[in-house]
Amino acid sequence: MATSFYCSSAIHTQHQVNVSFGSKNPLQNVKNLIKSFGIPSKSCSPHVSLQQGNWVKLICGAVDCIDCAADPSVINAVNEGIETAREIVSIRRPWVMISVNDDEDLHFRKAEFDPEDCPSDCSRPCENVCPANAISFERENSTMEVPFGSYQKAKPKVRFKMQGGVITERCYGCGRCFPVCPYDKIREITYVRDAMATAELLKTNDVDAVEIHTSGRQTNLFKELWDDLANSVKYLRLVAVSLPDTGDATISTMNQMYGIMEPHLSCFNLWQLDGRPMSGDIGRGATRESIAFAVRVAASSERPPGFLQLAGGTNVHTVDGLKKRGLFRTHITCAEPNHLQSLIGGIAYGGYARKIVGRVLSSMGSENGVTGIECHAEHLLKALKEALHLVGSVKSYNHPDGMQR
Repeated sequence: MATSFYCSSAIHTQHQVNVSFGSKNPLQNVKNLIKSFGIPSKSCSPHVSLQQGNWVKLICGAVDCIDCAADPSVINAVNEGIETAREIVSIRRPWVMISVNDDEDLHFRKAEFDPEDCPSDCSRPCENVCPANAISFERENSTMEVPFGSYQKAKPKVRFKMQGGVITERCYGCGRCFPVCPYDKIREITYVRDAMATAELLKTNDVDAVEIHTSGRQTNLFKELWDDLANSVKYLRLVAVSLPDTGDATISTMNQMYGIMEPHLSCFNLWQLDGRPMSGDIGRGATRESIAFAVRVAASSERPPGFLQLAGGTNVHTVDGLKKRGLFRTHITCAEPNHLQSLIGGIAYGGYARKIVGRVLSSMGSENGVTGIECHAEHLLKALKEALHLVGSVKSYNHPDGMQR
C-alpha cells in the first residue's frame, strides 16, 4: 500500500507536499523523498547557500552545517553519521562546526542534582518541563530493621530511595528545570572548552568551521581565546561568532571583535545573532526577539563584514517573520562587480529542531533500544519528513505535487 504525507505548517501553500511512495522498501522511500525534493547535489557548496540566503545550520542533523561539541568522540560520531547518510543517498557533504566559549555561557552548562535529596512525595516538575527528556527517576526499594523494644523482634520497614537524575549526555543546558524545583535542589554546572585542545581539533580534516560564543559585553576574553586559536584558523572554511543582543553596544563590539580576528582571518566569517537563546521550541512568539535583533543589525551601515545568521528562538515561524520584514533572501550588492549577497545568510535551528527530531528518536528508542536510525528505515523516513518540514521553506525545494513508484 502506498504511503503518503502532507506538510503544511512549515511550508507555504505554493510549497505544500503531497508525495506518495509506491515502494514497500522504507529505505527506497527515503531515497525517493530526497530525489523528489531536489536537494542539492555535491556540487552546491554551503558557501553558496550563505550567499543565496538559504543557509541552514542544525544541531541535530545536517543541511549546510552541523554544529557539535568540541570533543573528538562527538566529532567522530558526527562524521560517521554524515558518511552513513551519503551511503544511502548521494548528496554533498555538509560542513562540520565545533563550538567553543570564551567565558560562562548558557550553551555551555548542564543541570545537576542528587536524586537521593529529592523528597519521595515531590511531584517532580523538573521531569515534566525538560524538553530533552534528560531527567529520569526510578524508585529503589530497600528495607531496614525497626526495633520494638528489648524483648521484641525487629520488624522490617520498606524505604524508598530515588535514583537517576540528570542524564548528562542529553542535557543541553536550557535551564527550564532550575526555577521549577520546589526544593531548590538543582545546580548549574558551567564549563569552558580548553582553547589549546580546540586549536588542535581545528587542524584535523574532520572540522570545517568553528563558532565562538561570547557575551558581547567585553572583548578581552574573546581576544585571549582568539590568540590561542589564530594559528589554526587557516585550516577552516568558516569562523562564526555567536553573540546576544547588547543594545546600542552591539555594533561597536562586533567591530572590535572583527578587528581582533582580521589579521588571521583567511576564510569566510559569520555573525550568529542569538536573539533569545534556546527558546525556539517554546512557541510562536519566541522568534520575535531573534528577528528584531536581525532587523537592527542588518539596518546598520557600520556593521563589520560577514554573513548574518539568525539563532535563539528560531522555529517554524521564523521564515514568515523574515518575509514580513523584507529580510528573507533579500540581496545586496557587494564590493565585487556584478556580485550579490543575501542580507541574511541563513538560520540556525537548535532547540526546536532537537525537539521535533527527538520525538522520532524517542519512539525508536522505546521500540528498539539503543541503535542507529539508519538501521530502522521507517523511523529514518519519519525523521527526514520532520526535517524537510522545517527547512523546506528556507531552502525553497522543488516540492512535487505527487510521486509514484
